[in-house]
Amino acid sequence: MSAGWRTLLLRIGDRCPEYGGSADHKEHIDICYNVLSREYEHSKDDIFEFLLQCAEQLPHKIPFFGVLVGLINLENEDFAKGIVDTTQANLQDALHNENSDRVRILLRFLCGLMCSKVILPNSIIETYEILLSAAATILDEEAGNPSWQPRADFYVYCILASLPWGGSELFEQVPDELERVLVGIESYISIRRHFDDIAFSVFETDEGNSPNKKDFMEDLWDRIQVLSRNGWKVKSVPKPHLSFEAQLVVGKSHRFPSVSCPPPIFTMSVSEILKGQEKHEANLKYPQRLRRLHIFPTNKAENMQPVDRFVVEEYILDVLLFFNGCRKECAFYLVSLPVPFRYEYLMAETIFSQLLLLPNPPFRPIYYTLVIIDLCKALPAAFPSVVVAAVHALFDRISNMDTECRTRLILWFSHHLSNFQFIWPWQEWASVKGLPKWAPQRVFVQEVLEREIRLSYFEKIKQSIEDAAELEGLLPPKAGPNFRYQTDESKESTDSHRLSKELVGMVRGRKTTRDIILWVEEQIVPANGAKFAVGVVSQTLLDIGSKSFTHLITVLERYGQIISKLCPDEEMQLLLMDEVSAYWKNSTQMTAIAIDRMMGYRLISNLAIVKWVFSPANVDQFHVSDRPWEILRNTVSKTYNRVSDLRKEIQTLRKNIQVAKEASAKAIKELEEAKSVLEVIEGQPVPSERPGRLRRLQAFADKAKEEEVTTEDSLEAKEALLARGLEEGKELLRLLFKSFVHVLTERLPPVSADGDVPNLRAGDPNVTIPAGDPEVATMEIDNENGADNNGQLNGQNTKAGYSIGELEQWCLCTLGYLKSFSRQYATEIWSHIALLDEEVFVGSVHPLIQKAAFSGLCRSISDGSHL
Repeated sequence: MSAGWRTLLLRIGDRCPEYGGSADHKEHIDICYNVLSREYEHSKDDIFEFLLQCAEQLPHKIPFFGVLVGLINLENEDFAKGIVDTTQANLQDALHNENSDRVRILLRFLCGLMCSKVILPNSIIETYEILLSAAATILDEEAGNPSWQPRADFYVYCILASLPWGGSELFEQVPDELERVLVGIESYISIRRHFDDIAFSVFETDEGNSPNKKDFMEDLWDRIQVLSRNGWKVKSVPKPHLSFEAQLVVGKSHRFPSVSCPPPIFTMSVSEILKGQEKHEANLKYPQRLRRLHIFPTNKAENMQPVDRFVVEEYILDVLLFFNGCRKECAFYLVSLPVPFRYEYLMAETIFSQLLLLPNPPFRPIYYTLVIIDLCKALPAAFPSVVVAAVHALFDRISNMDTECRTRLILWFSHHLSNFQFIWPWQEWASVKGLPKWAPQRVFVQEVLEREIRLSYFEKIKQSIEDAAELEGLLPPKAGPNFRYQTDESKESTDSHRLSKELVGMVRGRKTTRDIILWVEEQIVPANGAKFAVGVVSQTLLDIGSKSFTHLITVLERYGQIISKLCPDEEMQLLLMDEVSAYWKNSTQMTAIAIDRMMGYRLISNLAIVKWVFSPANVDQFHVSDRPWEILRNTVSKTYNRVSDLRKEIQTLRKNIQVAKEASAKAIKELEEAKSVLEVIEGQPVPSERPGRLRRLQAFADKAKEEEVTTEDSLEAKEALLARGLEEGKELLRLLFKSFVHVLTERLPPVSADGDVPNLRAGDPNVTIPAGDPEVATMEIDNENGADNNGQLNGQNTKAGYSIGELEQWCLCTLGYLKSFSRQYATEIWSHIALLDEEVFVGSVHPLIQKAAFSGLCRSISDGSHL
């Protein structure tokens, strides 16, 4: 079968006028239709399936595929009827399987078929009304379950999102019915609960508290109302059916069979916790696709109608969705959307909104990094300058950016620059060196440079900022070990040096782990103590494994038992991490890797790592370095990834057990049937089967039974590991939140006598903190100009030894990370919410701590009991 028709089908509408294509798609559609007609007789099934796949996986081309089906409908009504029926079956399946992307795209495809006279307009109206009725039922306190409002919102969102593609045709052919649907939507909007997503906003400002701020549903409804007042004219949606209207109008329009929505999920519980868990589950299944960033000022961004902006955003999000993993194809389709105007600024804004989407981006951040790189290469005259403008705009607002988003931006920016020879106008940011070392812009530049060095090497990055020599002071120390027992002729050799050298000799001499443990217990511990032994052994083994990551892994695998023997409890493990941090004090990356690997080999517990991160030395780094946070993120992530992996393995094992049981039963049945066939020889009944076959059947049955038992044993072991992992996760969550509460309670400014919560931003004059002990030295502020951004406030010192400005930044940063963990692990928090209420959030916990701790759940709590 020729693949030419496939290529032509994919090329429909590939180019938009701005990038050298033709706005006249009639010729493309004619050619494609002619090829399909020739191939129809011997490739009917392939064409049928491929058209449906294209409509679902290239949804920005739906109007063109709709016309193709309409033209085929003129010659073969059964083929078009099959498309309609299959689309209905797919939509029904998507609704019941809660496949939100498929539901949204299939509704758009229905509009494309309706515009090409394949589907009756009344059928579309009926589908809309079914969805609208289901949405209203969900919100009904008696007949539905308002906790599942995200599903109801999604149904109405799908209706509104499809109207730019079918609204004009519906308005022309069934205006009264369309008006009835719009009235129903308006009624739904009026009764639904407003969705306040300030906890998921990229920029932490007070704007989200405004009662006039519209949520995503209200915003889309406003855009559709503007579209309705403008006569349903949309520039961004192609109308290829108009070029074939004289032909299509004579085709038979088919009725679209009705669909049904899954019934509401009822709950008899009055528990606010259970209701909150339901809301959280609903939000996970029906997430909000986009939260607009509005990076660029209006005089820079493209000037387009509100609904056109929405449509182009939908195009971009769809391409990102369906070409995940195919970066070059993704970039190709992104630069060739079927719209008659430029959209580079909107494209950049949309991609950054996905990269910074909270609580998690839809795909791994590396995907967006690669897409941005390919877009810069595909549009060298346009897109790189847009990316530069976006970075500058985000940098200007970095102090108001959510902490987690700030980290993502640092990781993206450093990786992006590594693909363009680390070229950047650093001189424009040279002034940040004069800011206090805790200033967000300074920390941002510092962390970007540190990440760049990880992706390259120190001298290369130092050379890249030679035009901004001031920034050299923000470079981290040149990476390298800081071995305490380094042999140096200028230094006097001590007992510790001798013991370290002896240990190196034992390792090089291939002494067994047992021999080394005995040597440590006999030669080091009795004379010097366990803590001294930890220092000598850990530093020496780290030095042996310092050449590369592989060397480190090898050392930990071979000699990890020595460390495990010396560090059986949290106190010794804390000491071990101090030694790791001291050895790799010049390398944040190697510190994080070493601790992560030690946790992987269970030489250090996750609880010990949390306690170490919240030790005083690390707490003082919370607002000036990502070093402690990177280690904490790795620890929490690894803990819950273990649980997730175990759940997947258990699910697989349960399926395997079912297969093994069936195989065992089948083998036993075959064996028994073979044994049951008898013949009489010399008056005695004996099996008629040959002994060799019976032995084989017996061996098969024994093997199948053994496989079943082995799988059951594996399942039992994995379930035990899962129970242990869940308990570890619960204890980790409890300790993590307790630690946050403890350090924040010590430093947060108190609530005023009138009950006003302090505003930590912009040097709130109402923030009053008792002066600290005059003997407590203030934290050194790295500011060559000797000035602090907080003016007269800089002279006041707090109990923590910080200036007020620095303390505010420390509190904002720490609250930001608390909020980040709350969003990231909201499911786990809901699982242990009663424990946290009982053991962590007891007494008068500061309102700012409560708000941050439950920010990931705020959209799931209606009564605000945890806010």
